[in-house]
Amino acid sequence: MSSEITNHGKDFKTKLSDYQNTVEKAIDHLLPAAATKPTRIHEAMRYSMEAGGKRLRPILVMATAESFGAKIETEPAAVAIECIHTYSLIHDDLPAMDNGDLRRGMPTCHKQFDEATAVLAGDALLTYAFDLLSKAYSDNPPLALKLIQELSSASGSEHLIGGQMQDILSEKTEATSEELEFIHLNKTAALLTTALVLGAILAEASDETITRIRQIGQNLGLAFQIIDDILDATGTTENLGKNIGSDATAHKTTYVSLFGLKAAREKAAAHTLEAKKLCQRLTRQTSFLTELITYLENRIT
Repeated sequence: MSSEITNHGKDFKTKLSDYQNTVEKAIDHLLPAAATKPTRIHEAMRYSMEAGGKRLRPILVMATAESFGAKIETEPAAVAIECIHTYSLIHDDLPAMDNGDLRRGMPTCHKQFDEATAVLAGDALLTYAFDLLSKAYSDNPPLALKLIQELSSASGSEHLIGGQMQDILSEKTEATSEELEFIHLNKTAALLTTALVLGAILAEASDETITRIRQIGQNLGLAFQIIDDILDATGTTENLGKNIGSDATAHKTTYVSLFGLKAAREKAAAHTLEAKKLCQRLTRQTSFLTELITYLENRIT
């Protein structure tokens, strides 16, 4: 696909739809078949992976790789990061965590199956992400190692899981602004950043470029989470496809509860602007990424 994207909404939306369709096909192709024994675990894995969603993380992998001229297959890395994201959602929704009933407009995994199956489905997707990377890029071991190192670091106890742990702790006492930023830099921004970095690694981008891409990801991730907090306070279950008001019910500290709605919107706008400025400084065709960043700030789901 060409990386040439104009500023017209139709062109951006068409490109976004193309990426989403590519991701859906790749998920279907690369995940174990539902009929694989034991069928229940593979049905549960596919149920959550095929539930839809924005597919933001795999799209960021593919769009970044394309922007930097990657000449190798990007779908396995894209699906791998979606496996990690989906596992985290399955576990977030468990009774021991957020106890969610809906995800992407459908019953959560533990509601559709049962709690034990949901735990195992999340575990299986976490493991499968690295199995997929190791096999798909086995003909280039240094590349496979870089991809695995990047994704495993973002998914571990100092980032994704660490952010989730701190988020749980914040239910018991109001978090400070520094603690809140730690939560969201790790629980949300780390995986979004890694999506961009995986794409850059696939394209063999320079270390200097990857450093800048990390800065883009951190700003994008914080803006994304602030908008999430705003939507949880102001959105509808119909639009979001999940229970709203859960943050307030759980007494979680959010950007809205800590700073107020107006200041939260201003913070989201500031991080969005910084991400776009950094994106535009890259010496590549990044118009799609820039438009995607704008689109995410203005989303209603």
